Amino acid sequence: MQSIPVILIFDIGKTNKKLFLFNGSYQIVYENSIQFDELMDEDGFPCDDIIAITEWIKNNIVELQSNKQYDIKAIHYSGYGASLVYLDQEGKAIEPIYNYLKPFKASTKNLFETNYGPIEQICLETASPDLENLNSGLQLYRIKIEHPELYGNIKWALHLPQYLHYVVTGEICSDITSVGCHTLLWNFKENKYHNWVVEEGLDKKFPPIKENVGLHDSSSALIPYLSAFNEEFVLISTGTWCISLNPFNHSILTKEELKGDTLCFKSIAGISVKASRVFIGKEHEVEVKKLSALYPNKIDFDKAYEQFMEEIVNKQVQSTNLILQSSTKKVFVDGGFSKNEYYLKGLAKAYPELEIYTSTIPQASAIGAALVIHESWNPNPKPTNLIELRRYND
Repeated sequence: MQSIPVILIFDIGKTNKKLFLFNGSYQIVYENSIQFDELMDEDGFPCDDIIAITEWIKNNIVELQSNKQYDIKAIHYSGYGASLVYLDQEGKAIEPIYNYLKPFKASTKNLFETNYGPIEQICLETASPDLENLNSGLQLYRIKIEHPELYGNIKWALHLPQYLHYVVTGEICSDITSVGCHTLLWNFKENKYHNWVVEEGLDKKFPPIKENVGLHDSSSALIPYLSAFNEEFVLISTGTWCISLNPFNHSILTKEELKGDTLCFKSIAGISVKASRVFIGKEHEVEVKKLSALYPNKIDFDKAYEQFMEEIVNKQVQSTNLILQSSTKKVFVDGGFSKNEYYLKGLAKAYPELEIYTSTIPQASAIGAALVIHESWNPNPKPTNLIELRRYND
């Protein structure tokens, strides 16, 4: 039996760690998903078990390479980018891999602002809202201030997707999609590490930047859309957070946009992508439970729900307006709200001049990681039909 040529993709999320084998037509021929028990850091805060994740990756590679059914032509990775993995002088991962949800000490934040001025200006220049440990640059700064001995043992700081690349190849490098996404590290106007990073010497802990050495999952999930469409579009990815992404809006972030929870991140090409977010998915989940208890009668519930959805759509429109441009032609909606008639109807009413589509692409970030290195493993033409679209406002 002839082996199937495939690409192996590791797609590491905060909760679910997944792997996929895609054939030359980008169909999933094998998949595996696992959740690991979290460890506790020195303060008793939960964090990923990086050693267990590493062993899982290595074991799966060995197992799949010995499987005669598949011929692995390439391996690539996408992952959440807000965590750093530290390597010591021997290249061993230093535990723990701190959780980006860990509270940030006020004293450390105050010291930062004493040295570098109000954080708002740095946020503007790095296109990063003030998110404390979710700004990965501040994670490394926190260690330098609060754990100087640990900091001294760190040879390299790798964002998680680039650590995955290191595990497989042994190559130590950074990637712009990780460095340039709400990290507080990258000066978008000057296209280099921000002055505060250089003054602290943190830039010396980050290895040289290379292309396609693991991708931040937000950038990776955009790649199938950019591969399929030349005309300008906005993607609204709906879930707990509803995130509007405009890969054609390269303008410098303004104070007003920053206040509206908007940021920029770097695409695989190093181009700025503007993104705004709003917390309406969670709000919807909570409110539906309340309305169900208040209005057991379906007619009363439907009336109250419709009114609530008008408020939800208004918040979505305010958020999306921050990144829209006059040249935008299409809006794609994926995720939970792509199946919500009230949401889609409200969006179509708010944007009568735009084409509104619901879109479906399973495992977008994993497929994006495969597509971006298509030419290195796949002799077939790059497909443009991976996204299932349905026009809503015909």
